[in-house]
Formats: sequence, structure tokens, C-alpha cells
Amino acid sequence: MEKSIFEHSNVFRFPEKVDYSSEGIISKRIIDRPVGTVTLFSFDEGQRLSTHSAPYDAMLQVIEGKAEVIINETQFILKTGETIIMPAGIPHAVNALEKFKMVLTMIKG
Repeated sequence: MEKSIFEHSNVFRFPEKVDYSSEGIISKRIIDRPVGTVTLFSFDEGQRLSTHSAPYDAMLQVIEGKAEVIINETQFILKTGETIIMPAGIPHAVNALEKFKMVLTMIKG
């Protein structure tokens, strides 16, 4: 397993741990365990994750910027500091309304 840039027992700020990529999406795995994952993402404005579903519940936390999250064809606009839970097996998509960063936590069960 690749060594994480996130060392345990050290204080850090999520927004400072990932830069933006012009016309791209960057993801950095923070925790990767059999029971779940925590991943840090940055999206350039206009980038998106197309509609898909996951076998586990996922919690999306916006840590910078603004995004549109669509869950089962219902639109939600999230801003810095807001969080939403995407249920297992339900189609969802993420669209960057402006540059934004998020933390995605998936719990397997």
C-alpha cells in the first residue's frame, strides 16, 4: 500500500493538502481500510463525477467552494462547511459549480 501523505498524530487542514488542477479532478486517499475509506478531492470549475451508485453509504463534506450534488434526481447545492449523506445503491452525481474541495467518507457494512 502506498504511504499516505497524511501521518497519524499530526494536525493538518484538509484544504491545504490538495491543490486544484486546471480542468481536472484530484483525489488523495487519506484512510484506506477494509471497513471504509476517506478521500480528499479537488474539482476545477465545471468538472463532474457522472451519475453512478455505490454499494455503501457515503458522506460528502464540502470544505471549500460550492458544488451541486444530485441524489436520485434531486438537486442539492452545498457550500463550504455543508455535508450530505448519499445512500447506498442510489444513483448520485457531483458537479463543480465553482472550484471546490470535498472529503468523501465511505463506510462499508
